[in-house]
Amino acid sequence: MANEQKIPASFSPRRRWKIIFDVFARTILVLAVVVMANFLGAKFFGRFYMSSQTRIELSSRTKEIVKSMTNNVAVTLYYDKDNDFYPTIVALLNEYRSMNPRISVKTVDYTRDAGEAQKVKEQYKLNSPTAKNLIIFDCDGHVKIAIGEALTDVKLEPVSGSTDHQYRRKPVAFKGEMMFTSILLAITNPKPFKAYFLQGDGEPSLTDSSEQGYMKFAAVLQQNYIDIQPIQLFGDNTIPDDCNLLIIAGPTAMLSEAELQKIDQYLSQGGRLFALFNYFSSKKLTGLEPILARWGVKVGENRVQDPKNTASGEDVIALNFSQHPVVDPLTGYWLELILPRTISEIERKNPPANAPQVEELAFSSPASVLAGESALPPRSYPLMAAVEQKPSAGVANVRGATRMVVVGDSFFLDNQVIDAGVNRDFLGYAVNWLLDRTTLLKGIGPQPVTEFRLTLTQTQRQNINWLLLGALPGAVLLLGGLVWLVRRK
Repeated sequence: MANEQKIPASFSPRRRWKIIFDVFARTILVLAVVVMANFLGAKFFGRFYMSSQTRIELSSRTKEIVKSMTNNVAVTLYYDKDNDFYPTIVALLNEYRSMNPRISVKTVDYTRDAGEAQKVKEQYKLNSPTAKNLIIFDCDGHVKIAIGEALTDVKLEPVSGSTDHQYRRKPVAFKGEMMFTSILLAITNPKPFKAYFLQGDGEPSLTDSSEQGYMKFAAVLQQNYIDIQPIQLFGDNTIPDDCNLLIIAGPTAMLSEAELQKIDQYLSQGGRLFALFNYFSSKKLTGLEPILARWGVKVGENRVQDPKNTASGEDVIALNFSQHPVVDPLTGYWLELILPRTISEIERKNPPANAPQVEELAFSSPASVLAGESALPPRSYPLMAAVEQKPSAGVANVRGATRMVVVGDSFFLDNQVIDAGVNRDFLGYAVNWLLDRTTLLKGIGPQPVTEFRLTLTQTQRQNINWLLLGALPGAVLLLGGLVWLVRRK
């Protein structure tokens, strides 16, 4: 009919622009709210980790180190982005960057960007054809490089379903934070601390990779930016002036009179000593016992057995700790010591005002006994002690304040046992307290790698392929077709 009113189009140009503007405005508003919430959350409430790849939280020790940095550090990820651990490494480095804006991070994928890769190779002299998957730390030209393969501990396991005994390398621990923090310490500090490791009296070797060796011990000190060197005190050899820490671990022979005199003089000058005894010297003196007794520490000629806390009968699981910086972080954890001896404080009547302060650190359970001492009732025994003596007023020691940590076992820090419990962490706490590095008295350990594996049959894989390639796209097309039909009507 001529008089019939025309029905306006459902989507006039004005209405379409109105809808577009409304969608755009709402999107901007939502994004603004998300950004504001993220900023406020990160600034005042902490960070949230939404996936396994980004769920990385730095240890309190690393946070202290990174926040105190005043140097600019450029980190270059010379990495294949398709590598399984690349997202984890990026997430970890982003945590470092969020703690200190002086840390910058960039990625150069050598498989995709040949031009940039060549520049990096020339800048850092990466001439080896195997120089791949590297994390390069550069602090004003002081460069250290972490190798990607060294960031993970792996073990061999048989491939399931394999008939020809095939094995694969399964990652079990990620050591990125341990390595990165150690490198930051190295490149931002001009000079490392120097530790000397006594040799020549039956002590283990720092280069021995066997179960009884101390190669892992040396690696922990290097991770803490401590340069450790072997030393012998025979003849005219003396303890060097640059010795920040003297380590005597498990001597089994009597030290010579000359050695003992040099060690005694070193301690009287304010030296730092980490002394570890073991069962094999429990029936014969090493010569160190009288020196330690003058400092208020008694080294027992015995062996502690703890039937309540043991795994093999020869070890003692120490769960009880005092309140001391060396062992405060161990509360709630355990140390495993092998055939330990007692290390106790010598009680003195009316000690002088400047007497050394001795504190027992770790203890066996109240059910413990001494081997061969059946007449003694069960009781808790101290297994290690710390000693500190500050210089008297008006007296300046050459090396500062004397500090010692004395432990009744040396086997618990060898290559075989150092990874048990928190033995490795204890080593880090002990040497950092001895060196008076309070910011490092919080541990960093390897993070376990959680691996998720989905096993599917051939039929199940075909069904998933049909679902992803056919059903889901088809459903979207069907829905779009229905919307089109409804709007056309």
